[in-house]
Amino acid sequence: MGVQGLTGFVEERGVFFTELRVRDTKLVIDGSSLYHRLCFAPAADFRRGGDYGAFAAAVRDFFGILRSCRVAPFVVLDGGRGAEDRKLPTLRGRAAEQLRAAHGLSRGAGGCLAPLLTREAFVQALGRLGVPFVQCFAEADREIAALANSWGCPVLSLDSDFCVFDLAGGYCPLSHFQWESVCAGEGPQGCYVPARCYSVERFCRHFGRLNKSLLPLFAVMNGNDYMDLAALEAFYSKVRLPRGCAAGKGGKHLRLQGLLNWLSQFAEPTEAVENVLKYLKKHQREEIRELLCTSMEDYTPSDVNLEDFFQNGRYECEAARKADVPQWILDALAKGKLAPFIINALILRSTFLRVQVENMQRPSAHSAALPIRQVIYGLLLRVPQNNEAASPSKQTHELPVVCEFDRCQKTIKKTFVQAASLPTDFCDDRFPLDKLMEMSTSCRQMLLLETLGVKMSFLESIPNHLQLPVAVTCYWIRCSEPKVKLHQLKALLLMIVSGELHRINDDPVLRAEDDSIAYNEFLKWKEKKLQNTDFDLDAAHSFCQWQCCLQMGLYLNQLLCTPLSEPDLSRLYTGTLVHRLYQELKSTPSVENLFILSPKMTQLYLLLLNAVESTVSPEFFQKTTKTRSDSCKKKKASNKKRTATKCATPENLHFCSVNRFASLEVDD
Repeated sequence: MGVQGLTGFVEERGVFFTELRVRDTKLVIDGSSLYHRLCFAPAADFRRGGDYGAFAAAVRDFFGILRSCRVAPFVVLDGGRGAEDRKLPTLRGRAAEQLRAAHGLSRGAGGCLAPLLTREAFVQALGRLGVPFVQCFAEADREIAALANSWGCPVLSLDSDFCVFDLAGGYCPLSHFQWESVCAGEGPQGCYVPARCYSVERFCRHFGRLNKSLLPLFAVMNGNDYMDLAALEAFYSKVRLPRGCAAGKGGKHLRLQGLLNWLSQFAEPTEAVENVLKYLKKHQREEIRELLCTSMEDYTPSDVNLEDFFQNGRYECEAARKADVPQWILDALAKGKLAPFIINALILRSTFLRVQVENMQRPSAHSAALPIRQVIYGLLLRVPQNNEAASPSKQTHELPVVCEFDRCQKTIKKTFVQAASLPTDFCDDRFPLDKLMEMSTSCRQMLLLETLGVKMSFLESIPNHLQLPVAVTCYWIRCSEPKVKLHQLKALLLMIVSGELHRINDDPVLRAEDDSIAYNEFLKWKEKKLQNTDFDLDAAHSFCQWQCCLQMGLYLNQLLCTPLSEPDLSRLYTGTLVHRLYQELKSTPSVENLFILSPKMTQLYLLLLNAVESTVSPEFFQKTTKTRSDSCKKKKASNKKRTATKCATPENLHFCSVNRFASLEVDD
């Protein structure tokens, strides 16, 4: 995010900051920066898929501190990639960085990687806490700047782009926002959060008479998320940049320093741009001028008025209007009820699938959820199931295709995936995409459950808020490769039951004495040191597949206007716990009786286990014979060879089964 090297450059020079006591104010918060900051806590375990309960607790504590200091937070989240998709090369680069981090973590190296469902857990936590938030149509920087300037309050972020915006209330970097060290204060004003606030005026004053209107040009010429520096290499190879008197520590920021001093000789951006173009070949000048001017516009505050949203629950967005997106989708996106994944698939027919700490020798964990994604694409791009006038081959070629960026071995590859053809009810003229929410709940629910391969009668005995996770778990067992082990299933279900026990224990109305006793015993068990602390990469891969299936199950459920209740992720998945349960079940089967002191929780565990096991054959979890095992190994070796051949081509055309509802198998 932001301008290359600018954060370090600014951090080296404390003169750009003033000390700030944050209290009794509105505060506009860059949601993406905040949830990454909170999930990258020092004690976080990035190898086992995330502890969403601990993350949600950190979110609760953060906003609790703001409330105690009488700070009114307004969170603004990025949306999709935008209709022009100008950041695509940057996003591909970031995906490659995340893949390298995931690979390092899988081999025991250090590093940070946000768990797959962090964003969804953050949005849920904001909703539970009643924190006002909005999700923008595309990237949110300009909207954040405009809202903060409208209110004259600071921006809280970790994005160096906010060193470039002219912000009336200044920019508070999260790295200097000491919310965990809140001060009591003196007198009637009360407590405050110690912070440091960056000022554009101080920054420009440090470089003589530098006009702050030149800062967008400085950001663009230094390289940001939208501008490729290669276009300006001719300028840098010919111009002599003055070093000035603020060389800083070492030489790594000399180009930033020199560029600022060079720009300070110009009165305004147009003059500076013309002087840049002098160093370029004549045939390049017009193209580079347009590129520079377009990129500089990214630092002008947006004309989108987010105040309207926080007052009325809706706002006008010209870019969204031009994209011709149904209003209900825009409203749901703004309220965080739809993910950016949906808007990217709809507008760009292109999506990024985020890598996790998985077995890089196997196909991507997202492969298991491919049929669910195909149904999502089918809903967004609307494909009739039967077309008698068209031949089967012609029908296949008419299916819309979505480009997915996903891991293939240790690289990010582009794969083209066909949308699923849907049942007729979802394709006729009565229910186009803009009227999807008008379809009956039972019809929308049926499509969701058919996609996941379960019937509603099967889920009726399951508590409402666990019906979607149980349906996803049934799907996961059938579609995962390699096959899910019984200990993995039991560990997952015990983890879900532990979340239920925690929820009940927090509620005096629901809590019974035996539940409290069982919960205390569970906490004692958690405090015991685990004998086997090995990291099982294959188990991690299997749990990654479950999270991928859950993510797409959540997205499909949201797109169908939630025919099933949305589960609370903070109670649903704890990576460290599920891995520990799996390790202990292999050596100590009695761990399955972890909640035996609570009849209610024991009954729930058995209900979930029996329900999920009933969807597969009785032999599914039985160990295979040695001959069978040897046969499987040969088959896997053959599949691995085939995968390696497939991955050798840079752009794969992946046509999946058109008849999605005849068979719910993954097409490898």
